Amino acid sequence: MSTRARTPATTAADDHLANSVTHRVADALAAIEAPDVVLAVTRRGRRTMMTAGTRTPATTTPPPTPRDELHYEIGSLTKTFTVLLLADLARTGVLSLDDPLAAHLPVLPLPHPDSRRITLRHLATHTAGLPRIPGDLVPGALLHPYTSGYARYDTELLLRTFARTRPRHRPGTRWHYSNFGVALLAPAMARASGTDYPTLLTTRVLRPLGLVGTTPGPAHTTASAIGHRRDGRTPAPAMDMGAFTGCGAVHSTPGDLLTYAEAHLTPEATPLSLPLRDVQIPQLRCGWRHRETHTLTWYHHPAPNGPMLFHSGATFGQQTFLGFHPASGTGVAALATRRGNRCRLVETAYDLLYALAADPGGGGADRTP
Repeated sequence: MSTRARTPATTAADDHLANSVTHRVADALAAIEAPDVVLAVTRRGRRTMMTAGTRTPATTTPPPTPRDELHYEIGSLTKTFTVLLLADLARTGVLSLDDPLAAHLPVLPLPHPDSRRITLRHLATHTAGLPRIPGDLVPGALLHPYTSGYARYDTELLLRTFARTRPRHRPGTRWHYSNFGVALLAPAMARASGTDYPTLLTTRVLRPLGLVGTTPGPAHTTASAIGHRRDGRTPAPAMDMGAFTGCGAVHSTPGDLLTYAEAHLTPEATPLSLPLRDVQIPQLRCGWRHRETHTLTWYHHPAPNGPMLFHSGATFGQQTFLGFHPASGTGVAALATRRGNRCRLVETAYDLLYALAADPGGGGADRTP
């Protein structure tokens, strides 16, 4: 286990709080089983970052990159970046959240009337009525679980598939998680702005927020985390998301994810203050008996002293979690190079954030169901 911390000038009370956070992070880290794990907390401007894992780094010259400096596949956490970009384009008048999707796509034959009713907001909030993935990806996913079917999907195929897909329900009436829907935001934003999605994301979100280690795709560096299959030993192939880049292709570092969380905690300190606030506004109720709330992009759960917002992501060999609690100024980032039932990364990180939210003074409390 290794620990790194960034601390400004502190008081005795600050030090007590930091020690409490450190102990909590260490306990949570011990509950996550994976070859590589990074668990990081930002709390009132102080950062605590700890790493561990079952993988023994090879003895090489130069030494291997520390776990907390690697670039990780963040999977569906990418969606929060894409929707923040959408909110920024809406704030600057490039488009409106309630524009019909069809208005920002090439002319398509849309035989199903509900397809023309789908708006950009519906896509962002998973209420467009589209399936989780296109139907023609399902057989391949079952037969070849570690082969990315997304890789063969270019934008032209994505749009053709959308044109022939009948929405499952009238847009805006039900919540149904959809990679397919969020993927369509990328070509829509590109057409509305005249700029491709990777360039848009880099120039309008990543650079303004100072996310120098975050890229809309592979980082093209030897410091990339290597994912593992469920056995914890077999390397998993890197994800190629094809036209689904906007819903799962971003790579990032633990430090950048904390910076991203801090931007949401203090939007006024960034160039994207209004979009960062917009993506935190509750939009709808979802889940069992509509007990859960969803913002434009974040899950929004009740917690002591105020709600906490979070999202997770997974690829073939990696998992991520990012959440924040505005009332206590707390953010939690968790990353691991394994996806599997025994990893427990998401639930452990969620419980850590809840515990920190429960007691802003640092003492904490048990999570109540």
